[in-house]
Amino acid sequence: MWWQIRDTLEAKKPKFVLLENVDRLLKSPAKQRGRDFGVILACFNDLEYSVEWRVINAADYGFAQRRRRIFIFAYKNNTNYYNDIKKEKLENIIHKNGFFIKQFNIENKMNGKEYDFKYTDIYDVSEHFKLDFKNAGIMKNGKIYTEEVIPVEIKSITLNQIIQKDGVDEKYLLTDEDNLKKWTILKGAKDIIRKKGTPHEYHFREGAIAFPDPLDRSARTMLTSEGSLNRSTHVIEDPKSKCYRILTPVETERINGFPDNWTDTGMPHNFRYFCMGNALVVGLIEKMGMRLNEIFEKEGN
Repeated sequence: MWWQIRDTLEAKKPKFVLLENVDRLLKSPAKQRGRDFGVILACFNDLEYSVEWRVINAADYGFAQRRRRIFIFAYKNNTNYYNDIKKEKLENIIHKNGFFIKQFNIENKMNGKEYDFKYTDIYDVSEHFKLDFKNAGIMKNGKIYTEEVIPVEIKSITLNQIIQKDGVDEKYLLTDEDNLKKWTILKGAKDIIRKKGTPHEYHFREGAIAFPDPLDRSARTMLTSEGSLNRSTHVIEDPKSKCYRILTPVETERINGFPDNWTDTGMPHNFRYFCMGNALVVGLIEKMGMRLNEIFEKEGN
């Protein structure tokens, strides 16, 4: 979708842009690490934007899900925000007065590297650029600075704090012994010999996932397959029945910070899980929204 986003930026010329994606964006593709993110930065640069980014795990800042995503904040080079920080050292923007630090505190260890961002055109970036991007950084004035930052963690909400404890519908309980065996296999460690062509063989390996999920920790990252017979689906021990069960739609809403029954709009039951697997942790966005309001007030229009 990047090229549609890029076309929108060129046509609409917004002063500020906030984007979100999976954190592997920084490392793709495997054969040319950092190329894809480099292309994005070059497009922003050509459109006269500077860019800050941070990979944020929601659980590190007190929320109920270990969901790690990259957030990208871009701003035009003629904004008041840019003028306020244009003379700052790049590492100071990350640690002192940039977009993310105001709401998502990090340890004061500046251990990053600065690079010249030189290229002929986007094709040149696509063909030749590679860089070991870290989980935070900034692109400004022909320079890229990137650093592996460490969050100052806030105790996260646990599953035990958000699950329904007064009993749930029996359809969520896993009482069938044959079905439980399937769950055990899905959640267990694997070392399977597979063939890729003939006669090449390789080992497919997976580590075990906790079964059931511990209630004294925050939830794992929810996927769109949540609620189905799937390795990634959360399975907990129900506090009332003591049976294993899957999460209810209400519990998945709470994991993302939505109000109870926010997805109870008449959509099919499995769509409620799909919706929450696709959702953002809304508390993170609320924090970013408060920071944006501060920035907008200084823009004056």
